[in-house]
Amino acid sequence: MAEDFANHWRSRLTFLDVHYHVRPDTYQRRYGVIEAGQRYRDLGGGVVLKNHLGNSVAAAEAARELDLPVFGSVVLNAIAGGPIRRVAVQALAQVQAPHSGRLLVHLPTHTHTTHVSTLNRALSSTYAGAEGLEPSRLCDEEGHLTAEVLDLIHWAKDHPVVLSTGHADRDTVHRLIDAAKGCGLPRLMLNQPASPMTGLNAADLKALAGESWLFIEQTALTYLLGYQPWADLVTVLKEVPNVIYSSDLGQTSQIDLMEWRNATQSWFRASELSEQRIRELELETPLAMLSL
Repeated sequence: MAEDFANHWRSRLTFLDVHYHVRPDTYQRRYGVIEAGQRYRDLGGGVVLKNHLGNSVAAAEAARELDLPVFGSVVLNAIAGGPIRRVAVQALAQVQAPHSGRLLVHLPTHTHTTHVSTLNRALSSTYAGAEGLEPSRLCDEEGHLTAEVLDLIHWAKDHPVVLSTGHADRDTVHRLIDAAKGCGLPRLMLNQPASPMTGLNAADLKALAGESWLFIEQTALTYLLGYQPWADLVTVLKEVPNVIYSSDLGQTSQIDLMEWRNATQSWFRASELSEQRIRELELETPLAMLSL
């Protein structure tokens, strides 16, 4: 099954972006799911949708009916039910298209962070306000992962999902890594760890990396927003194992997909990446992470 998934998409895609936002979402977005899927197809790529309101699987399934290279994910924010197993199970039950691979399950993106985003963005609906932005906790008052989060991690061990750290802070990320290692979780992705919400630089990531089950996301947006120095970006792209390069775009205030692809090629050339490394960052490592 793993080879079936990887081989199917390897012959059809030149890159796979595991982090792109479309309508409907908490904030206004540039495209809906169908138009985004068409644009990725025309660029030779595929896309995993991410939605702060929760589940984007049903939207992805609709796009797959049109033969578009679109995959869904679920974000376990409070408005979707929170970081509990049942929410992930409901999303996984909707994954029905062939060659879908593992479902990306993000821990909350609305957390008790002190970081204030510099993104220029507007809410998409009055209902996406106070309750839509309600933060979730992954740890109790003593700083330990909650029973619900531990239950989710143990459930994920035996089901076709990839658990993502969401917008967890630095300490919580370390606790998640320890818990994942302790129970033998087959896939954990560090979600945009260079963001100030987590604050892990290239040296930190090199110290953590090396486990085959641990994947590290490097988003274009982290660099575009000035959160990450150029030298740190280059080090991550060149030296950190199991890195997945994604966009984290879709905002109306940020660059469009063609601009992102052009900027990406420019950054890769300036970083002096080999063709093999570029293929790993953009296609082979995402396929490996999502393979069953």
